[in-house]
Amino acid sequence: MGTTSIHTHGCRVSDEWMIRGMRAVVLENAALRVTVLLDRGAEIVELRHKPSDIDPLLRLPVAIHDPARATGSIGGTVGTFMDTYLGGWQEIAPSGGPTNTHRGASYGQHGEVSLLPWDVMVLVDTPERVTVRCSVRGIRTPIRIVRDMTIEGTSPVLRLTETFSNEAGEPIDIMWGHHIAYGLPFLSHGARIATSARAIEAHTAAADGPNRLSRNGAHGAWPMLAGPDGTPFDTSIVPAHADAHGSDVFYLSNFADDTAWYSLYSEHHRLGVAVAWDATVFSHVWQWHEFSRTGGFPWWGRVHAFALEPWCGYPTDGLSAVATKGNQRILQAGEVIETFLTVALYQEQATPTEVTRTGDITF
Repeated sequence: MGTTSIHTHGCRVSDEWMIRGMRAVVLENAALRVTVLLDRGAEIVELRHKPSDIDPLLRLPVAIHDPARATGSIGGTVGTFMDTYLGGWQEIAPSGGPTNTHRGASYGQHGEVSLLPWDVMVLVDTPERVTVRCSVRGIRTPIRIVRDMTIEGTSPVLRLTETFSNEAGEPIDIMWGHHIAYGLPFLSHGARIATSARAIEAHTAAADGPNRLSRNGAHGAWPMLAGPDGTPFDTSIVPAHADAHGSDVFYLSNFADDTAWYSLYSEHHRLGVAVAWDATVFSHVWQWHEFSRTGGFPWWGRVHAFALEPWCGYPTDGLSAVATKGNQRILQAGEVIETFLTVALYQEQATPTEVTRTGDITF
């Protein structure tokens, strides 16, 4: 038996939605509407700021498919994640990046929990506050993730509190991340980043591509990084759609406090997204650019995407490669990680100087 709020004012919740045959849960108040596709890894496919009617999340021009029912003509070499990718916000574990095999378990692109159906339970349902619990267990890895999602009052803030459990009888290696991608129309006229990160590093690729924005493996003090010819450029500027080019990945780190944060603000839309998280768990942010230049599968030259993703583990090379470098998280048998992540939407035009774990922003 599902739950749909009886009251019609304040915070509301319903876990009785169906979208293309998949279970969905919707949380909303006067400022925010959040839609979660439970049967697609409990991915957040809508984070709508109601006053402006803008959803800053990436939404690709593709149909919504159920990963359990969408079958390609042949198995893909990168797994099935890319076959049904919509954009939006996925939770990813226990591997981030390409296909790899680690300790006998083979993973496709971005691990396994983002493709699994998650369980749901409504914990709180009042006009003042709603909380939904989503949970999942891995298939190839004995892990369990429990995510509580809360909105309160008339605030445009979504708060996540999470636990990640190792249910194995031995230590395990993990990568764990929140794959939050932004797109059009939010980024049509560009945006600017602010963050508590103090260091930035360009991805090191074995074969450097022609569309790189940065010099392979370059390091710098955020936000400056060396371009392909060595000329420094400002990574805090997201160019307008008409001017954007290139495809790249950077890694932000060395955050000023244990509560790390970033903001992404569109001056044209007068709308910003501020994200705060626990830097003792998610030690890096992956900054991914895909600006309509990569041809062929999976982007076909039509994707304008920009992501800022808090991660435990880096780089985006898959768990086996990351563990070889010692950059994975090791969970002891029975160990449980408790952590948080908060997203706040705002319209203040000033630049944030701090974002707290409760979503309060100082300008």
